[in-house]
Amino acid sequence: MNMKPKETDWNQLFSIIEKHKHEKWGLIPLLQDIQESFGYIPPDSIEPVAQALNMFPSQVQGVITFYAGFTLKPRGKYVIRCCRGTACHVKGSRSILRLMKKELGLEEGETSEDYQFTLETVACLGACFLAPTMMVNRDYFGKLSPTKVNSVLSQYKKSEKC
Repeated sequence: MNMKPKETDWNQLFSIIEKHKHEKWGLIPLLQDIQESFGYIPPDSIEPVAQALNMFPSQVQGVITFYAGFTLKPRGKYVIRCCRGTACHVKGSRSILRLMKKELGLEEGETSEDYQFTLETVACLGACFLAPTMMVNRDYFGKLSPTKVNSVLSQYKKSEKC
């Protein structure tokens, strides 16, 4: 299944905006809904969001760029996050990341051309007891070894061929 980024579906976008329009602190939940729906926050949605919430577009843009969880660029169906925290670093996350880059053919912050995978690094995943650790979307994988990384990645690659 190919997950190319969607064109902005204006009806869908305005429906999401309408749902949050009258909330006192609706910006973050609104942005979360947009990102959940589109896979990212389309840059052309900033202006209508700002108008609906009586804000400046720069304020909306500021919130999007401040929070690491928001993105203005389409990401892959599977977002792979490799932890670079101290515990993971000590336990070998550098070599784990090197292996992921090789297996996926991606550098940090890149998305595959077919929009299946995005590779990111994070300061900490909060699972130090499982070091070294990675996440694929919301699933954690810990106590990683090269064999385990290959197994996890092949599981996600395989699910794309079905």
